Amino acid sequence: QLQLVESGGGLVQPGRSLRLSCTTSGVTSAYFAIGWFRQAPGGDEGVSCIGSDDGTTYYADSVKGRFTISRDNTKKTVYLQMNSLKPEDTAVYFCAVEMLGGPLCSRFDYRGQGTQVTVSS
Repeated sequence: QLQLVESGGGLVQPGRSLRLSCTTSGVTSAYFAIGWFRQAPGGDEGVSCIGSDDGTTYYADSVKGRFTISRDNTKKTVYLQMNSLKPEDTAVYFCAVEMLGGPLCSRFDYRGQGTQVTVSS
């Protein structure tokens, strides 16, 4: 059973930074991609994902140039560095894994509980 545990959320002022971490355990060797989504009133939004094999990355237009996804395979951890945060980035962010294939960040098969990110002055 694949498990994902997020950490690093919190309350920050606009313009500041946060780094989210997602540690995986269980069967992790066969997933296609891993990444970060956020819960929005209209549905879940794929924020940034990275392919398991080739490291190809995806970023939502709203975060390009501000967020960076990275991974440490030895620690089985994926990070999301979020800079220049805006109030509209406020959401519950969760880590998720896609097992099969397709466009990065278009869907997921397993997800973590999520961590709250609040950007407010």
